Amino acid sequence: MLAIIIPYYKIDFFEETLHSLANQTNKNFKVYIGDDASPDSPEDILKKFHGKFDFVYHRFDKNLGSVSLTKQWERCIDLSGDEEWLMILGDDDFLGDTVVELWYQKLDTFFNKSEVVRFATKIVEQQTNSVSETYFHPIWEKATESFYRKFTHLTRSSLSEHIFTRKAFLKFGFTNYPLAWNSDDRAWLDFSDKKPIFSINDSIVFVRISSVNISGKVDNIEKKSLSVIAFYKFLIEKRIKYYSVPQREKIIRFYENEIKKLHNLKLSEWLFLLFFYLKYLDFNSIKKFSKRFLKNILKRNE
Repeated sequence: MLAIIIPYYKIDFFEETLHSLANQTNKNFKVYIGDDASPDSPEDILKKFHGKFDFVYHRFDKNLGSVSLTKQWERCIDLSGDEEWLMILGDDDFLGDTVVELWYQKLDTFFNKSEVVRFATKIVEQQTNSVSETYFHPIWEKATESFYRKFTHLTRSSLSEHIFTRKAFLKFGFTNYPLAWNSDDRAWLDFSDKKPIFSINDSIVFVRISSVNISGKVDNIEKKSLSVIAFYKFLIEKRIKYYSVPQREKIIRFYENEIKKLHNLKLSEWLFLLFFYLKYLDFNSIKKFSKRFLKNILKRNE
């Protein structure tokens, strides 16, 4: 069975999220709503949905999302029962009517072959009241290839459109990056557990961008940079071998440039980069890197 986990805090679009669950053509799921000590109680809204789908509501005494979003996700998952598959749905995102139905229809296709399933998505831009084109995916795709498509802006990815096994979650857990930026990217690389991601393109998950969610805010630049640096360091250390030489160079250069946005590279950071240039990149790439490295050393000695 499928558990849909909603870490609740924002009331602004929550009713639309619940309507999308009530409208599912297959009701074989259970919803677990974890209220992160929100100042806006959703209980009056929830009363409208009693009997329309199976849900459990729990209000936590202390807010955790402001400290660690991933810890809030995890304690919301702890509310769930023994469902084998989990979806974490944002409190402002919503599902197309056939998401659950198609997931069950495809279950025999991906069962034991994939730990992560995703749906096609559309972005709902609240400020402009517009809906994006549909983002489709290859039916079967390695997690590293999926991330690289996102890295090169050929697609998008977020938490809400993914369904993953409890087994994979218990094995890896979420990585606690600042404000959970890149925590979902890391999850699909980990949770896939060397199996391909399976995609369902026949139904849509709608992901909302607005001024009330983190993705819509512009005042978290430094925290975002710290998250990006930590995530790409992991990517280089643990996944860089799965990419081609040109792809490796783009990823490593991106990591280098992100550090430079915060500060001049420390010697330890230069040496970290040097190791991976020597191990995984070609002569020309190493030559260019060496010039940048030497230039930095000379500057330090001026």
